[in-house]
Amino acid sequence: LRRQRQMCIRDRYYILCLLLCGLTNSACLDTLTEDPNSYYEKKDFFTDKSKAQMAVVGVYSVLPTLYGDYEMALPCSDDTYYASGTNSDNTRRDIAHYTLNPANQYVYNAWKGLYQGINYANYAIQGIEGMENYEGDTDLQAMVAEAKFLRALYAFSLVRYWGDVPFKTTYSDSYEHTYQPRSSRETIYDQIINDLNFAKGHLAWADASSSPEKASQGSARALLMRVLLQRAGYSLQMDGTITRPDESKRQEYFNAVIQEWEEFKTNGYHNFYTTGYLELFKGFSAGTLDSQESLFEVAFYSPDGNTGTKGYWGTYIGPAVAAPGIASTEANQFMGRANALFRVVPEWKEFFEAGDARRDVMVCTYKFNWDKTSYSHKKVENKSGRDWYPGKWRREWMPIGYKNPNVTDVNFCYIRYADVVLMAAEAFNETDNTPEAWKLLNSVRKRAGATEITSENYASLLKAPKVYNLNFINDGDEAGRFRTALYWERGFELAFEGQRKYDLIRWGIIQEALALFFENSAANTSTSTGYPAGKNFRKGKHELFPIPTDELQLNYLLENKNNPNY
Repeated sequence: LRRQRQMCIRDRYYILCLLLCGLTNSACLDTLTEDPNSYYEKKDFFTDKSKAQMAVVGVYSVLPTLYGDYEMALPCSDDTYYASGTNSDNTRRDIAHYTLNPANQYVYNAWKGLYQGINYANYAIQGIEGMENYEGDTDLQAMVAEAKFLRALYAFSLVRYWGDVPFKTTYSDSYEHTYQPRSSRETIYDQIINDLNFAKGHLAWADASSSPEKASQGSARALLMRVLLQRAGYSLQMDGTITRPDESKRQEYFNAVIQEWEEFKTNGYHNFYTTGYLELFKGFSAGTLDSQESLFEVAFYSPDGNTGTKGYWGTYIGPAVAAPGIASTEANQFMGRANALFRVVPEWKEFFEAGDARRDVMVCTYKFNWDKTSYSHKKVENKSGRDWYPGKWRREWMPIGYKNPNVTDVNFCYIRYADVVLMAAEAFNETDNTPEAWKLLNSVRKRAGATEITSENYASLLKAPKVYNLNFINDGDEAGRFRTALYWERGFELAFEGQRKYDLIRWGIIQEALALFFENSAANTSTSTGYPAGKNFRKGKHELFPIPTDELQLNYLLENKNNPNY
């Protein structure tokens, strides 16, 4: 049933992209001199609910492009994983090793994709809001709520990646209309929050029958919590300074996070996956849809491995799997391959308690070679920590068989309940309610089978030799001890899920964290540096990506001024 629904969605994505081609893509604008038969003016398109729903599906359609590949690399490197190989590639390695320049292709493609998503959202929102009886039709309002959730998601990525950027909430029907000067990130944050407030007010809560591939009230509230915490933290400004809001504003944002958490408790549906942490991630690879812990997922499905929305979760990121030496007719009997383009920072394996279920999910120490004699894949342990992999998505957890040896149908979980719990815990700690913060953090640990952290065992669990001493976090009081615990806990729980780098940035400690791991990791030796992020990261520069070269050259309103130190 899931795949049937996804095939329907993919077909609608394809149709809508054709419909919007003449409206939103500059290449199409250059080549189309007449309206094709499939072209719809807005006055013709938004005439009934089915067409309006197609417009909303089109806003979703950008997600697989972004998260199929680029979003594995853009949050890398943090202190948990890095890209393998250090030669320049103008894509993932240069991003992960902090050697990127404004011509980086992944950065450009992400920039282009995010603006495409926002423009699709603007198109859908304006069109649906202009439909007859919009004000009295809850179905149409829910469609706008979905589009506003997605616009907020895309805009939030823009702000986290580039800071102050061009931004508008009206649809651009020609390339020239896209030219805008930079908007303050605070103005953009205001719009993001407005969009999410609308979304949470017009979307239903998920239930057991819901798909996490579709926005819900819970996903809107969870994203709002994430936005508020990021806004409360440090960010690099255009003048090169790194600042955060004054304390009164920070308290306002933290209290708003707590209000959202109270709504989660009142609703009561979302919770930890009932069968445990390992089964949660096995389920992601297996294609299981469960809306209790998974609040929002980016959906992937390719009918033949070459078309549709192709995914690479479990191949580009995951343990290595050698290509099977088989006949093409046998593809349904074996695992596909996995190129394993990323490596885990190996020290994390020893930071976990032995009984913590997350350890052997986060850190995969083996690979699969192809054995010609037995005509099968064989698991092989990698003795060197330099060859350990992020393990949350794996070929071995997927159904046997493949359509393309590199491509998977594995969804990416954009936000889940455990993150919501830890975000609420952080907000409680920053509003002088550290006892409640410990309670929530320990609920995450309990699910994983880890020891509850108390004042008595804090040093044994969160000081050397068990983990690194974090001299850049003051743990002289209970709130500081909680901040230290949160540093480790969000790593244990959420590694590789796209948040860690931006946690370190908003906490104002990314340079210090990268330097600490660079100096101590077995990923680096006296003769070879596999994980150079801590050496290359430059404070006051790498907190943001550069504006792409092409955009600076085309958009004269940017005045040819890039982000600091690019």
